[in-house]
Amino acid sequence: MNEEPVVYMVDDDPAILRLLAELVAAIGLKAEAYRSAEEFLEAYQAPGPGCLVLDVRIPGISGMELQRRLIAAGSTLPVVFVTGHADVRMAVEAMDRGAFGFLEKPFRPQELCDKIQAAVKWDVEAWHCREERAMAAGRLAQLTPAERKVADRLLIGKTNKMIAQELGLSIRTVEAQRASLMERLGMRSRTELLKLAGAITPL
Repeated sequence: MNEEPVVYMVDDDPAILRLLAELVAAIGLKAEAYRSAEEFLEAYQAPGPGCLVLDVRIPGISGMELQRRLIAAGSTLPVVFVTGHADVRMAVEAMDRGAFGFLEKPFRPQELCDKIQAAVKWDVEAWHCREERAMAAGRLAQLTPAERKVADRLLIGKTNKMIAQELGLSIRTVEAQRASLMERLGMRSRTELLKLAGAITPL
């Protein structure tokens, strides 16, 4: 993952956006500001990790609706809500959908910075995990169908003899396929194979 984390900020108040930009710069992160949810949606391409600092009540598409749309589109971008109109029901709804925070204006700068840093850290780790899964799946996809059958059985602890009996092969053939798949994957032991397969397990 080479993309620099980005803190996206959506608020219709220019003064709030300037304050947010200053806070984000102070903690060493890149920021992008938008005056509306529509403007954000038009520009956002999910290029890398980050988080979204989002005002609940903005003209047009509301902050709550933007969160719903992102989730419906499969986005995992963490959201930190800020609002000048506290609403317990709204806060509970947002948190139930995975929001990282729900802060009332005027918010405490340090509290917001802590929420942003936690959200970015979570998203960076999630991106790393997704990249590892993609790389692991790509490596396993290099195996031939015959090698994959052997690999699948090695992963659940079966011996060469058991695999040979199950697949109707000679032990020598299984040994050859095992050696071939391990070489193709650049591995020396079943433990390394287990680690590779474990990287594909979803979050």
